[in-house]
Amino acid sequence: MNKKIVIAVLIVIVSSAGLFAFVKTNPPLETGSIAASSDYHTVVAPVGSQGWSGVEITGVSINGRDEPEEQKMQVSNPHLGFIITDTFDEAAEYGIREIDEVTIEPDTAPSTQLEKLNEGTATEDDKSYGLTVVNDEPVHTLELTYRYLGMTFEETIQVNN
Repeated sequence: MNKKIVIAVLIVIVSSAGLFAFVKTNPPLETGSIAASSDYHTVVAPVGSQGWSGVEITGVSINGRDEPEEQKMQVSNPHLGFIITDTFDEAAEYGIREIDEVTIEPDTAPSTQLEKLNEGTATEDDKSYGLTVVNDEPVHTLELTYRYLGMTFEETIQVNN
């Protein structure tokens, strides 16, 4: 009986360690092609989860850890896309929300959304997420901190300007 308990505990430990290693080496957040205003003061980065669970963005900084003037999440769909704007009042139809109010759902990677759109299988029920930052200086990089399955990850997105 004791042998069975020890074996069961070892299986749980090895499985947990394997899952942890897999998730750490395969982060779930995927980014798409960056869109920006001509002066790069407003940047929209499509983001999505290719994991099994939701992703919560816990921090956004720009240009080496500076705080952006404004940051919002657009919750849209592949047909509507995203809007590049520095005034969020005019963009209600794009689902502008505070970042901490949004959990990025699984199977929403930008590449998956684009594939569905190209195949004609995308619907208005599909969700697309666009991280929008507005700053008084040009944005060169976006640094994201996010949580997935209780683990913290960091992602740096280069903005080509």
